[in-house]
Amino acid sequence: MTEGYDFASRTALITGAASGIGAACARWLDRQGIERLILIDRDGEGLGKLALSCDVETHEADVADERFWQGLETRLDRLDHAVVNAGVGTGGTIAELDFAEWRQVMAINLDGAFLTLRTALNAMRKGSGGSVVVTASVTGLKPVPGIGAYGVSKAAVAHMARIAAAENAAHGIRVNAIAPGGVDTAIWNSPDLQAQFAQHGREAVIAQMGKTTPRGRFATADELARDIGYLLSDASANVTGTVLTSDGGYTL
Repeated sequence: MTEGYDFASRTALITGAASGIGAACARWLDRQGIERLILIDRDGEGLGKLALSCDVETHEADVADERFWQGLETRLDRLDHAVVNAGVGTGGTIAELDFAEWRQVMAINLDGAFLTLRTALNAMRKGSGGSVVVTASVTGLKPVPGIGAYGVSKAAVAHMARIAAAENAAHGIRVNAIAPGGVDTAIWNSPDLQAQFAQHGREAVIAQMGKTTPRGRFATADELARDIGYLLSDASANVTGTVLTSDGGYTL
């Protein structure tokens, strides 16, 4: 076991765990010997398809549902790590965006992240502390036209993570955020790209989009999971309140 990466006898909670970065984090933690995972996603079928060797508790739930979190918090007797990851994307300029769509994005990406983080912090305060990673985005750091609601929500969660880090360091809790650039996940399977996927194939379209980064390709979910795993682990014991940019050089 690599120094600082021993997750034995620990419990982690992951939202958006049925696919993409969340599922990759679940697999990575499982390989590191974590004892128990609490996995949350609206896609219950996707959660059921994860093949993990550790003890797994799954919840098919909406992260923006406060009643769900209130019920879960009463049953959480221990929590060591949390990955606040659930999110949705949207397109459209701010001037043209429908308010209902704006609110849908904020409900999941911001409100849901707040409810997840609050629950995780309260559970960790019952024990000896822990570590949290919030999934933000480079679009919360660099203005990208056409995805205003998503970018605003991700800027907000990144700052929320830093505030939570300042508030909880004395409780032995570290809170960091990660700001991925393009990652090949289902978030790209939007109606806007379906015509291109149908004409050229999804793999070719994603590869072409990835060429816009200095690295020349999008990251994989497994690569992001390793970055998140570092921030969760004891190997980053002195790191809190940071926003780690993992974007293949996109923001250079």
